[in-house]
Amino acid sequence: MRRREFFTLLGRAAVAWPLAGRAQQPSKLYRLGYLSSARVAIPNLIESLQTGLRELGYVEGKNLKMEYRFGGHDLETLAKLAAELVALGPDVIVTAGGPATVAAKRATTTIPIVMAPVGDPVRLGLVASLAQPGGNITGVTLYGNVLFGKRVELLKELLPAIARVGLLANAANPATQFSWKETQLAAQALGLEPALFSLREPSELTAAFVAMQRSDVDAVVVQADDMLIIAQRQIATLAIEHHLPAIYQLREFVQNGGLISYGPSITEMIRRSAMFVDKILKGVKPADLPIEQPTKYELVINLKTAKALGLIVPSSLLSRADDVIE
Repeated sequence: MRRREFFTLLGRAAVAWPLAGRAQQPSKLYRLGYLSSARVAIPNLIESLQTGLRELGYVEGKNLKMEYRFGGHDLETLAKLAAELVALGPDVIVTAGGPATVAAKRATTTIPIVMAPVGDPVRLGLVASLAQPGGNITGVTLYGNVLFGKRVELLKELLPAIARVGLLANAANPATQFSWKETQLAAQALGLEPALFSLREPSELTAAFVAMQRSDVDAVVVQADDMLIIAQRQIATLAIEHHLPAIYQLREFVQNGGLISYGPSITEMIRRSAMFVDKILKGVKPADLPIEQPTKYELVINLKTAKALGLIVPSSLLSRADDVIE
């Protein structure tokens, strides 16, 4: 059940931008590229982008043509698809996720790129800063790496007796080094021992959970990496099978059987990214568009999964939850 409407975003855009957008119906045919790991990793992600664009007057088949490319979790494939999109000469390329954005940045320094969204674009070297991105990239950020510490704190609150916390991450993701650093700092501040479990292929997931169990890991933080998002159902199932409480960044994991998540709404953020596309198509340079980041985050708890793990969720967490799945 939804506890409260939670999401607001930091940025310079007016709150009523969708209404303003409807007043001006673009007549030119625009071409947009879309690069992501998978079409269905998160339900309604593309639909959220399309909705945002429609609210601003851009409709596929009328004044908008979209070119979609999905590269899976393979970085080389994403690089090839990014080059393919660049060769088509789109007006803007929209990217979902860090790996896709890195691939697009390497493919072009001239075509505008809108991130929708990315974890920490500054640390990834995508932009100079959130306020002044510079170059050809702007958009929205999850600012995900700095939240790893908060997730470790939530695990400690949920399970006060834990001593060792793991991080499940994609070894090929450039953001993993930052996710691991944040997890280490947070764990050590709470007197916990951190442990990294990284993999390069979804086929390694079972072995990773076996390794965590054998290493006496009490709970695990799961990185919001494209490869792991695609495998979210499998991860949630493995966590229960190995009796390993896990916390995630995205509510979609919890909706698919995960225990608990803490982070912003990714579908709302990609909808907001349409505003950046609109401004760029109207002549604003990406370098002049500050990157938006969320100021509110949602806490989602799956009580069915908690029961399967033999856990009693503290009332202090339940009272703060934005959504409790029963």
